[in-house]
Amino acid sequence: MKITLKDGSAIEYAEAKSVIEIAADISEGLARMACAGEINGQVVDLRTVVEEDCSLNILTFNDEKGKAAYRHTASHVLAEAVKNLYPDAKLAIGPSIDTGFYYDFDMPPLSREDLDKIEAEMKKIIKKGEKITRYTLPREEAIKFMEEKGEPYKVELIQDLPEDAEISFYDQGGFVDLCAGPHLMSTKPIKAFKLISSSGAYWRGSEKNKMLTRIYGTAFTKKDELKEYLDYLEDIKKRDHNKLGRDLELFTTVDVVGQGLPLFMPKGTKIIQTLQRWIEDEEEKRGYVRTRTPLMAKSDLYVISDHWAHYKEGMFVLGDEEKDKEVFALRPMTCPFQYYVYKATPKSYRDLPYRMGETSTLFRNEDSGEMHGLTRVRQFTISEGHLVLMPEQLEEEFKGCVDLAKYCLTTLGLQDDVTYRMSKWDPDNADHYLGNAEMWDTVENTMRTILDDIGLEYTEAAGEAAFYGPKLDIQAKNVYGKEDTMITIQIDMFLAERFDMSYVDRDGQKKRPYIIHRTSMGCYERTLAWLIEKYAGAFPTWLCPEQVRVLPISEKYLDYANKVNEQLQSNNILSTVDTRSEKIGYKIRDARMQKIPYMLVVGQKEEELGVVAVRSRFKGDEGQKGLDEFINDICKEIRTKEIRKVEVEE
Repeated sequence: MKITLKDGSAIEYAEAKSVIEIAADISEGLARMACAGEINGQVVDLRTVVEEDCSLNILTFNDEKGKAAYRHTASHVLAEAVKNLYPDAKLAIGPSIDTGFYYDFDMPPLSREDLDKIEAEMKKIIKKGEKITRYTLPREEAIKFMEEKGEPYKVELIQDLPEDAEISFYDQGGFVDLCAGPHLMSTKPIKAFKLISSSGAYWRGSEKNKMLTRIYGTAFTKKDELKEYLDYLEDIKKRDHNKLGRDLELFTTVDVVGQGLPLFMPKGTKIIQTLQRWIEDEEEKRGYVRTRTPLMAKSDLYVISDHWAHYKEGMFVLGDEEKDKEVFALRPMTCPFQYYVYKATPKSYRDLPYRMGETSTLFRNEDSGEMHGLTRVRQFTISEGHLVLMPEQLEEEFKGCVDLAKYCLTTLGLQDDVTYRMSKWDPDNADHYLGNAEMWDTVENTMRTILDDIGLEYTEAAGEAAFYGPKLDIQAKNVYGKEDTMITIQIDMFLAERFDMSYVDRDGQKKRPYIIHRTSMGCYERTLAWLIEKYAGAFPTWLCPEQVRVLPISEKYLDYANKVNEQLQSNNILSTVDTRSEKIGYKIRDARMQKIPYMLVVGQKEEELGVVAVRSRFKGDEGQKGLDEFINDICKEIRTKEIRKVEVEE
């Protein structure tokens, strides 16, 4: 048989060989580094026997798929250590993830001290360097085996496998776990690892199931790589919007108000107000009309839109369908409301495109396990819009929506932090969508043509479309690597028919319009979380809730400080005076902790000369400036929405 390697070279064998044996034939060093194999593009275990011609890639830790196998083995070491220390713990699942691995256990919650004990036990297991072997069992034997070991979650996993599935187990020195693999040949290669944290996680992600204990960890082949990653984790903890947003008094949450219902404090409210005014003004420049629609509606509206059938589980329903004459629901989206704004007056081709924008507060009944800070909440506000247009206007208007989204991202300094995804329907679940395969193929091909013409780099994902149309989703990750959709632009060929929307064309005939659903900047709450983490709370000056703080050296110069502040505020600069009887060094440190862009120190010299001593986040001590000069400079910075770079770390 002929084995074609990654570099194009080939090896021939007269008999079958395992992947690890082939790796050893290439070089002993490669065999030591090997984590898994890839045969004809499919990841396989190192123990896999090759019996026919194929292409083969030996995966090491430098390959993402090899890294996954390495870390998956570390998760099994974790499981063994837990069972050694806590014999009553029940095993659930333990996959590798982008940042390392985790394992879920049915056991009481763990402290940091508990994790340290488990780490120590893992080191003992790794030091033994037990050989890892793989074997399979028939379905009934596999179930009986796990029942005898008292592992109910493993039994459930086996029972849910297809009837013809191969059921494999891995044994590392007596510890056996149900697993599809792949794994390393032994535990010995795991050189550097760390258990990061422990938290609760519902079995199979459903809050209807039992809460398990999840242990997160990571593993590397070198200690310096582990240290670099742990240092990175310390940095992102400082950027976590959930903590930093509270430290900076931007928002808070209260149990009696409810999960997923953040309270915005004055500073956070000011940032959102600034964003909202900017977006609304920009949309009006681009030809949008503004609407204001109710926060709730009768179920009849959602029945017409088909949200009642497709989305009712995610809505807050007010009333009982069996008892009440009318049942209402808080709105999870604005589109059906805006359709009736469109329908309120007759439209002709001359009125199209008709671009409606609204700052919409929406409500979605998120699972408690899914909610996090500001990124996933039950009430949120969105820069929502719907464009009603003729089919021939679709390309130009879609491009305009992409241009608006890119403008928002660039202005906020986020343009390099996003990826683009074309979210398509899933033909295997066609009953979840409006329309038929031909209609979906048409609209998806249209979107693909537009995106290609723009020159946008994007991926495609089946099953991520809304039930009424494909989307361009603009994705971003938080500091912990979790990806969320920030901005969406969606083509809808179906709902105009359901709502009897029409326009009179040039030929005098009534026709159905197309609709684009879009957000310009997305959800204000999620965007604020993104900005907090991007800038570690040190926002661009135009977004800061406090742009300047005037710092009198002593109370003797408070009158001059107030005069300076009055002049700043008369130029619409968000400024305050620190009137506390504290030393100037303390005031400066406090202003820096609050991430304020500019501090104006005033004392005897400044008052005599009518100037201010400028300190900034960007250059540190900038020296004395005339107040008019400073005001001109900062007003230009705010007006142009400049993002100044930090040149000096104080």
